[in-house]
Amino acid sequence: MRESFTLYELQRIIGCAVEQFLPRPVWVSAEISELKVNASGHCYMELVEREQNSTSGSAAKAQARAVIWKNRFPHLAAKFESATGRRLAAAMKVLVEVSVTHHPLYGLSLQITDIDPTYTIGEAERQKQITIARLKEDGVWDMNRGVDIPLIVQRVAVVSSATAAGYRDFMQEIASSPYNITTTLFEAAMQGESSEQSITTALQAIALREEEFDAVAIIRGGGSVSDLECFNAYLTAACVAQFPLPVLSGIGHDKDTSVVDMVAAVHLKTPTAVAAWICDRAAAFDGQLEYYAVLLQQYCTKATQRAELRLTQQFELLNRAVKTALTRQQDKLTAYAMIVENFAPSRLLKLGFAVARGESGAVIRSVNECAVGSKITIEVADGDLVTKVIARDGKEE
Repeated sequence: MRESFTLYELQRIIGCAVEQFLPRPVWVSAEISELKVNASGHCYMELVEREQNSTSGSAAKAQARAVIWKNRFPHLAAKFESATGRRLAAAMKVLVEVSVTHHPLYGLSLQITDIDPTYTIGEAERQKQITIARLKEDGVWDMNRGVDIPLIVQRVAVVSSATAAGYRDFMQEIASSPYNITTTLFEAAMQGESSEQSITTALQAIALREEEFDAVAIIRGGGSVSDLECFNAYLTAACVAQFPLPVLSGIGHDKDTSVVDMVAAVHLKTPTAVAAWICDRAAAFDGQLEYYAVLLQQYCTKATQRAELRLTQQFELLNRAVKTALTRQQDKLTAYAMIVENFAPSRLLKLGFAVARGESGAVIRSVNECAVGSKITIEVADGDLVTKVIARDGKEE
């Protein structure tokens, strides 16, 4: 006859075997796939281990229920949040101390008695290094840092939460600037499960309007190390690294630097620092303009002085040249006047010369111009003589 057990007996045997093999608590690493705190204060979880290199949501290769009883949960939750800066939540990788129990009705269960926050922090750092290595392997690590930054960053696309204190600080700093800096908000969730997709969606929207902006500012206020998860994620970092406009990061975390900070064209610690950098860049350009204006004024003054000196020298040369030319012309006129005076008809007449004019008054230059018997007038120095022609060449006609 076959040996048989009731279901309860079998469950009891399994329970005894578990308790005998694992009499003391053990440390287990796993991912929290579900977490719920009920009204009584107990925290119930589903722990899962996924296939190596698998993505979130893929099939698990191991799974178990776990519970933190209400007498331990407040202490462990506070311990975890104090160390990591965030609450226990789904999708976290944790290292927990568990007692393994097997109940005849509820089956295998893990009672969590302790938690190691440093494991979760270390896992985040490991994922960060994986992202860095992948970006370098893809050849996009230095791309955004190589994008030219305009001399004036005047049109800024801002990726932030509209209600964040960091965004208000950023806008107040911009408003205090005397320069005309315009901002356009592309709202995104800056932490939480949806933040990675939300930020990349905002960046994609900006890329479609690339020509409208000089730069992109990704800003958020301070937070915990765990709040940087979305800024260490490959999708977010790769989008920033390959963005066609220079990205200014001001994620507001003094203790750590995210991957987005590393690949951005300009990394600043806070949203206020980003705004100040933008304003200072405009002020620096304004200062350069003033400096060049002074240089231009000095150059123009010196050029004017040199031109005045050249004109003065040229005027003196021209004045001397004109005087020399006038003197020469005066000498020529004096000489011409002497010639005119020497050869003036009145002077010639005084020398004994005379001018004969025919009856028409025209000057007679040839004997052939007057006939014998015609009347002619002879002009001498002190008057005119009127006579008749009685002969030409000594011959009477």
